Amino acid sequence: MKILSSAQLKIVDAHTIEQEQINSIDLMERASRAVADKIRSRWTVDTPMKIFAGPGNNGGDALAVARMLGESNYKVYVYLFNTLGKLSPDCQSNRQRLLDFQEVKQSMSVSRNIEFVEITSQFNPPQLEEGDVVIDGLFGTGLSRPLNGGFSSVVKYINASPATVVSIDVPSGLMCEDNTYNVMNHIIKADYTYTIQHPKLAFFFSEHEQFVGQWEVLDIGIVDPCNEETDTPYIFTERADVKTMLKTRSRFVHKGMEGHALLIAGKKGMAGAAILSARACMRGGVGKLTIRTPECNAHILQAAVPEAILDVDVDPNCFSQAMDSGDFDALAIGPGIGTSPYTVQAFVEQVSSSKCQTVIDADALNIFGNHRGWVNLLPRRSILTPHKKELFGLIGATRNSYEELERTREMAARNQIYIVIKGAYSAVVTPEGRAYFNCTGNPGMATAGSGDVLTGIILALLAQSYKPEEAVRLGVYLHGLAGDLAAEELDFEGLIASDLVEYLPKAYKALRQK
Repeated sequence: MKILSSAQLKIVDAHTIEQEQINSIDLMERASRAVADKIRSRWTVDTPMKIFAGPGNNGGDALAVARMLGESNYKVYVYLFNTLGKLSPDCQSNRQRLLDFQEVKQSMSVSRNIEFVEITSQFNPPQLEEGDVVIDGLFGTGLSRPLNGGFSSVVKYINASPATVVSIDVPSGLMCEDNTYNVMNHIIKADYTYTIQHPKLAFFFSEHEQFVGQWEVLDIGIVDPCNEETDTPYIFTERADVKTMLKTRSRFVHKGMEGHALLIAGKKGMAGAAILSARACMRGGVGKLTIRTPECNAHILQAAVPEAILDVDVDPNCFSQAMDSGDFDALAIGPGIGTSPYTVQAFVEQVSSSKCQTVIDADALNIFGNHRGWVNLLPRRSILTPHKKELFGLIGATRNSYEELERTREMAARNQIYIVIKGAYSAVVTPEGRAYFNCTGNPGMATAGSGDVLTGIILALLAQSYKPEEAVRLGVYLHGLAGDLAAEELDFEGLIASDLVEYLPKAYKALRQK
């Protein structure tokens, strides 16, 4: 699913209107109907609805929602802000439709269930109670500067209330992409955001969770012209996207056909990282796995992962000597290897001479953080899987998630590598500068060793001849899906990294199902 900019959203709206030969007010009616349906499905008619509508098209949506809820006998209180005496044409039309609806009910001697107030100067705010639902339709995707003046006061008033807040399309005050220079306490804090047709880039950034709340995309059939004007580097990966990547095994397959992976992992006291990555690689479907590890880990690895082959380093406590990767289909290096001088030297020799697809994680990323120029030694199309601290070691500290994403895209393009920004919506950033946000995963996966499991999964897929982009996108999806399946039975707090390995086969099975 494309993540479009605010400018591109106008283009697809205009294209839909042209293709379907409808008026813009009809498209607004369609969007408002979808929002009203969501509200009706969640709250009963006993719930007071207090609707705040701005002077633009987002306000027009809100007025249409008010009318539709009124038709369903909800008690609706509408506050239309028209302080400049100028409404957008569609907002003006929906204002009139709402007033006409009131008149019809009055002429039929039916009790009026909609109270309408138009604010042209002074605003006397209503009492917002705990049981109320506030519907935020003040400003939408067209906003290009921070809210100020009276509107910022309204936002603060709503945010200070105990009412549940629902935003239409985007929380008022939040810009769709870059909020670096926004005023954060002038943004609506929604509990739910019902966004139209496409998610907004700002939804995927951790610092905006407090504003967006739980968000859901409502499909209203907007037509994408699929031309250069709506090409976007930002994509939200869904199940259908990755399901097509899954390969089907031949009945006559043998282990030699499913790849031979090399995992360099573990130092003294860090055998667990090697075990988690190795077991995830085996569960990921690799044919054969060789683990390069120091002698101190040999017995525990042999017992924990009997399916793997061990290649014991000459140093008893750490990875100290690079090995020829020519006989392997894929290499992963980093989990638990440490950053001793011997390891640092062996690491740079290993990656600079790598002859196969390579995954870089954990301590290997910390080494790069201390020697940033060494990233240039990586084979093209290598995959890096940093967590936040490791990422900052590569790109430097950033002011916010938007800047973090853009710097990561620049680095990926400059070095022709893949970088996974791990988080709630892990982003796979490609050498072409695209960012694929993942839809699986949950807070229970914020646990030690989770990243080691991801490394093992991606290594397994690379060894099985998946292309790097397929391996990393599919690996991130399966990793999150295994976590989701585990959390269904174990809940978030009880989930540990080993559970991700155990549920990985179930994730494969779930993805293959219709």
